[in-house]
Amino acid sequence: MNVEKIIVELKEYDGPEIKIMEVCGTHTASIFKSGVRSLISPKIKLISGPGCPVCVTPAAYIDQCIDYALHENHVLVTFGDMMKVPGQKGSLSQAKGDGARVELMYSPMEVVEKAKQNPNITYVIAGVGFETTVPAYALTIEEAAGQDVKNIKLLTALKTVMPALEWICENEDGIDGFLCPGHVSVIIGSTAYEQLADRYDKPFTVAGFEPEHILVGIYDIVKQLKLKDKKETEVHNLYKNAVKAEGNIKAQKIIDRYFEPGRAMWRGLGMIPDSGLYLKPEYEAYDAGSKGLDQDIELPKSCRCGEVIIGRINPNECPMFGKSCNPMNPYGPCMVSSEGACGIWYRNI
Repeated sequence: MNVEKIIVELKEYDGPEIKIMEVCGTHTASIFKSGVRSLISPKIKLISGPGCPVCVTPAAYIDQCIDYALHENHVLVTFGDMMKVPGQKGSLSQAKGDGARVELMYSPMEVVEKAKQNPNITYVIAGVGFETTVPAYALTIEEAAGQDVKNIKLLTALKTVMPALEWICENEDGIDGFLCPGHVSVIIGSTAYEQLADRYDKPFTVAGFEPEHILVGIYDIVKQLKLKDKKETEVHNLYKNAVKAEGNIKAQKIIDRYFEPGRAMWRGLGMIPDSGLYLKPEYEAYDAGSKGLDQDIELPKSCRCGEVIIGRINPNECPMFGKSCNPMNPYGPCMVSSEGACGIWYRNI
């Protein structure tokens, strides 16, 4: 079936209301920019999930980053989207304005060369991300260890998506199907979702990021739900040019070589077992004290960022959205990152 016919069917859908969670922030951005919602029935609800690693990073982690940036002979190195995330002590951007040593990076690998050139400075890398970015941090530690560079530390807020999806399936009854995160799926593979699809009887569809890819993914989920009484829901991989069933084995191996799972705090979801990744004991010399950073920030009562992260409400249903909370003055982390649902909604509605 071509895309034009799929659009007609989705537009004319008049069955029970369907809620589909797009887990990835890149999907959310593409849905807005392309006007996908205007092409489908109002009975098909698209809701955002916890697909932004910056948005689910707890406040204690930000505070620890600031402490390192203020420490003598230390430099905190981070990606730019972490700069405005609020902790209890403010943000990295505010701390830098007060004299903290914060530098931006394009890749954690570049820090190895900086550390070699400045042996009296300890470089603390803010390692935030899902499975997509973890291999880069693993390779950085491999390079540092191979060159005997000892003035690099990794402060991790690295998380894995599957435990969060399981938490959502277990605790949120209103979600009928999932548009799986494309970038993460490249690493973990499409078969990773099969256990959840079987256990919770929900369709999981892997799709690309172009509007037509998303529409076909939505159509696949709707079609599966229509046939739910006749057959079990399944995992369908519609992004086979990038996502293999088994995923990227090489990336998985280097992650397993350097990291091990442990419990982690997710803003909006709370503590989730085995959802964090931490350096293994044999590499603890490179760890900056990543475990135990569990304290979350107490946001204003009117801030409903936690409900946005798990898809209970859309960002514009928060009373602070676009008013006291905006990209220039963010209260919740969902407004900070380019992949955060609130920030995406603010820029596109």
